[in-house]
Amino acid sequence: MLTSGGDCPGLNAVIRAAVKTAERLGYECIGFLRGFEGLVDPVSTMPLNARNTADILAEGGTILGSSNRGRFAAKAGTDQRVAVAPALLDEAAATLRDLSVTGLIVIGGDGSLTMAQEFFEHGLPVVGVPKTIDNDLRATAFTFGFDSAVATATDALDKLRTTAASHERIMVLEVMGRNTGWIALHAGIAGGGDVILIPEIAWTFDDVCRKVLEREAIGRRFTLIVVAEGATLPSGDLVIAQNAGQGQVKLGGIGQVIADEVSRRLDRETRAVVLGHLQRGGDPTTFDRVLATELGAHAVKLVHRGEFGRMVCFRPPEIGSVPIAEAVKSISCVDPQGSAVQAARAIGIGFGDAADQVSPFAG
Repeated sequence: MLTSGGDCPGLNAVIRAAVKTAERLGYECIGFLRGFEGLVDPVSTMPLNARNTADILAEGGTILGSSNRGRFAAKAGTDQRVAVAPALLDEAAATLRDLSVTGLIVIGGDGSLTMAQEFFEHGLPVVGVPKTIDNDLRATAFTFGFDSAVATATDALDKLRTTAASHERIMVLEVMGRNTGWIALHAGIAGGGDVILIPEIAWTFDDVCRKVLEREAIGRRFTLIVVAEGATLPSGDLVIAQNAGQGQVKLGGIGQVIADEVSRRLDRETRAVVLGHLQRGGDPTTFDRVLATELGAHAVKLVHRGEFGRMVCFRPPEIGSVPIAEAVKSISCVDPQGSAVQAARAIGIGFGDAADQVSPFAG
């Protein structure tokens, strides 16, 4: 098995569950180090067994290491597949053949699973496990790592609330999520945010400022704004920290842009906080530990049954599976009319648009 792409809490829980399940079925396990890079020269592996995975259930990160750069970059931007050189796939296939690998479990997000699909199309025995804090894989209700990231963002909002109230400040918290607003939405609701700005809902500075003034009119002299890193400005532009290479851009900086503009318009003390990679670190939540364990165990079941080219998925209350190709064909975005957004609007949370002024349940 291998872990690929950005790290997140729960990866080790998947590894542990897969190893324990596989050993009970009579398989030996090995892990490839640093993602797909460990499959090719120089091949890098480590044995995986019940002993060296016994205490990693609650440990963040991944004992196998990971990479989202290098020779196996399968995507360049959202939904843009980049084919890997056939010679590189042949080399990976030779490694699996030399090691007598029955099945390769790839634990990763949309980019890593797109690569897994290329492996499968090349004739390799691959099974996928969905991992991403962004929760943007359409074929599964939740990906492990998401709940842990939301818990970290919620904790940050809890702490920002007290300092914001003490100094009567506007606090802007920028969270991860790439091109979707799942983390911002769930953390904003759980942490009592006042304004949530996400890629899926167009917003304006006028509407954001109006929400701040509405709060002040009822005696609430502070405001918490949560913004997803991939939310576009009213002009339609993304705020990009830098070009990350291979067709990818590193998002970041929108929180400070919003803080500066709101401060300029309202003449209020405003601060921006970028949560960044804190959302990827630390121990997994209990929900993610359970989900990761179920996914890891069921991934081995697919290998045992020879059901390759499939990804395990969570479709409450059960774990199922879908073709990897179906899982990666498009990302899962927040529904602007979905129940979570409706509930947030109903309790007065703003999304920076005109609809903030009317309850979704009115009439």
